[in-house]
Amino acid sequence: MALSFDRAARLRVRRLFRRRQRQVETAAQEAEAQFENNLIARFDRLLQVKRFAFGWILLVALLAGCTVAQTMALSTFYQTTQPVAGGAYNEGMVGSYSNANPIYATGSVDSAVSRLIFAGLLKYDNHNSLTGDLASGFSVDASGRQYTVTLKPNLTWHDGKPLTADDVVFTYHTIQNPDANSALQAAWQGISISAINPTTVRFDLPSTLASFPYSLTTGIIPEHLLGSVPAEQLRSNNFNTIHPVGAGPFKWRTIETNDGASPDKSTTFIALQPFDNYVGGSPKLSRFVIRAYSTRDRLVAAFNAHDVNAMAGLNEVPKEIGTGSDIHVTSFTSTAALMSFFKTSSGVLGETAVRQALVKGADTQGIIEGLSYQTHPVREPLLMGQLAYDSKYHQAGYDPTAAKAQLDAAGWTVGTNGIRSKSGQRLTFRLYTQETPENDYVVRRLVSDWRAIGADVVPISQQASDFQTTLEFHTYDALLYGISIGVDPDVYAYWDSTQADIRSASRLNFSEYRSTTADAALEAGRTRTDPALRVIKYRPFLQAWQADAPALGLYQPRFLYITRGPVYNLEEHALNTDTDRYNTVAAWETHTAKVSNQ
Repeated sequence: MALSFDRAARLRVRRLFRRRQRQVETAAQEAEAQFENNLIARFDRLLQVKRFAFGWILLVALLAGCTVAQTMALSTFYQTTQPVAGGAYNEGMVGSYSNANPIYATGSVDSAVSRLIFAGLLKYDNHNSLTGDLASGFSVDASGRQYTVTLKPNLTWHDGKPLTADDVVFTYHTIQNPDANSALQAAWQGISISAINPTTVRFDLPSTLASFPYSLTTGIIPEHLLGSVPAEQLRSNNFNTIHPVGAGPFKWRTIETNDGASPDKSTTFIALQPFDNYVGGSPKLSRFVIRAYSTRDRLVAAFNAHDVNAMAGLNEVPKEIGTGSDIHVTSFTSTAALMSFFKTSSGVLGETAVRQALVKGADTQGIIEGLSYQTHPVREPLLMGQLAYDSKYHQAGYDPTAAKAQLDAAGWTVGTNGIRSKSGQRLTFRLYTQETPENDYVVRRLVSDWRAIGADVVPISQQASDFQTTLEFHTYDALLYGISIGVDPDVYAYWDSTQADIRSASRLNFSEYRSTTADAALEAGRTRTDPALRVIKYRPFLQAWQADAPALGLYQPRFLYITRGPVYNLEEHALNTDTDRYNTVAAWETHTAKVSNQ
């Protein structure tokens, strides 16, 4: 039985194996058939549908491209290119740096650094009107002798200390102190300054002074840092040069001087950073760098090398920079007067007839027509359109024949060389100016015109630092120089006898002009507040100036500001001083980006 069971089992296993083998073979055949039908047989059909597939791919790509293009086109409805904050700004100018303290700063570089670091009670807006800076406003009493100024709340210095009325009083008391040796001292004599409370300052004037508010633009200095410094040591204190602390839009960061191989190759870099608590709002530039170059050529080379974004103070656009679309020129009207000042206190220019002849012998209109820009002529000590300006008191017009006749009548005879002389003295003098292409052009024209009437004029063109010394010590015979007159017709500082005295702190009377008639009229004109009365009071001064010819008026110079790329929020407007270009510096921007309109 066991044997038959084993045999039957083997047969069943064999049948089962064969059945499974047939199933596998059948499945393989079915899979092969399916593979043949579903893949291999369809290869031939791919060629038939390739155009259809390519069409779909092209359609998808086209739809994607249209979507991108439409998005970009519609972006103008919700995005625009706008100026944005940030970026370092490098401004270059010709000159040297010596003092940022606003009660001492005089040169172009010093004044620029001082204006950026320090803030005054008032400043000018783009309409050349006074507006508040540290002050919210001022009032004057009925007598016109007492001014009250109110400070804005929560003012601070760059070091975080509070700025109060005591700082304002300290600033002007320091200016008044003769030991401090400030050039502003003469304008503040006899004025009493007192703090009524931490935010109110009162100015009591010895007499009415219509132009007084215009003197409140001087930067304020901190008492907590300078109050313990003796006045006679203040001018040399390192606060002025490497540690200035103000309340203006930018604060001190660092200074670096590159002496180069020689003095004429020196460069000074003064880096400033924004003051976030500036009363006019935190500046939008991330850094402001003043770069002072010794010569005009070095400044232009730095601009071409992209070392500076802007050039300030050039008289004309340099040909070397080209005329690319990225060059932007801002031309500011200047409330200044370019004049040739005749030193009336000595030499041949001390004779009135000589000065009058020089005025008649100068073709001022021809000089203006030879400039590269249009401007207003200066024909008297006040500017055209200014209060008290009167065309009846214009200086003599160009008339070389009359000039020669006047010199003949005064005893100045013409020698064989064409130069006049009198009693063994030749009609010769030195004419000084600061070295610029425009000044050199004007000097050449004047020398030629005056040579034609028999005067031998020696032109001397100086670099900025040397010229400042010449101005300070009055070491010239005649001077070609531009003076800032401003909005108000108070020109006392330039023509009153007291301002010619060697003991005067300013000595801005460059002609050293002395006239009792002019002095009385200048005093009367500035001490009246009624405009009509001021016009009447100034007339004797204009008459005396016309008759005495202490200077030759030429024209109102312009101030050029050349930038690579636009400076947003920098607008052309009238400048009373070169640094008025910074009226809106806290809002300057140079970078742009796509910004949402939402």
